[in-house]
Amino acid sequence: MSERADEASPVLLVGVAMVSRDGFISTGRGVPWDLPVDRAHFRAVTAGKALLVGRRTFEEMQGWFQPGHWPLVLTRRPLGAAVGEAVSGVEEARDRVAQRGGGELWVIGGAAAYAAAMPQMQVMWLTRVEAELGEGVRFPGWVQADWRRVRSERHGVDASHPVAFSIEQWVRSGA
Repeated sequence: MSERADEASPVLLVGVAMVSRDGFISTGRGVPWDLPVDRAHFRAVTAGKALLVGRRTFEEMQGWFQPGHWPLVLTRRPLGAAVGEAVSGVEEARDRVAQRGGGELWVIGGAAAYAAAMPQMQVMWLTRVEAELGEGVRFPGWVQADWRRVRSERHGVDASHPVAFSIEQWVRSGA
C-alpha cells in the first residue's frame, strides 16, 4: 500500500468467521449450519462495508450480498459478476478502500482470504459453533494467544438454531 494512501485514509482490517469446535470453517461444500442470529449479526456488522472474499466463497455466497456491500474478490481471473471487483491480493484491496476514503475492510472467507489477511487483521468476529465437523476446510492462521477476547454472547439450541454457538469479538493483542 502506498504511504500516501495509508496516511490519508487508514483501513482497518476486520475478519468475521464461523468456526466449528474442531477448527473447521466449511465441509468443503459449504457451511453446514444455518444460524439466523449469526446471519443477522453478519449482515449488521458488514452493512455498507467493503468485503474481501475468495472467489469460490464469493460464488457460493451469491444472494447473500446486501445493498451497500462492496465485494472485493481475490482472484487471478476476470470477474464476470455484476456485483464485485477482482483484486489480486490484500494490499490491492486495502488500496482500493483507502482510495475511497478508508474505513473498514471485512475479510469474510474462505480459507485463502483468511490466510492472506490474518497477519494484518486487527479485529476478528468469531462465531464458535459447539459442534465438530471432523473434516473439511480449516480456519487458517488463527493463534488465539495473539488475540484478546473483548465480547462474547452465547446462544443455546432452540427451534431456529440446531446447535449452540457463541459470537465473540477479538482484538489483536497490542492493537
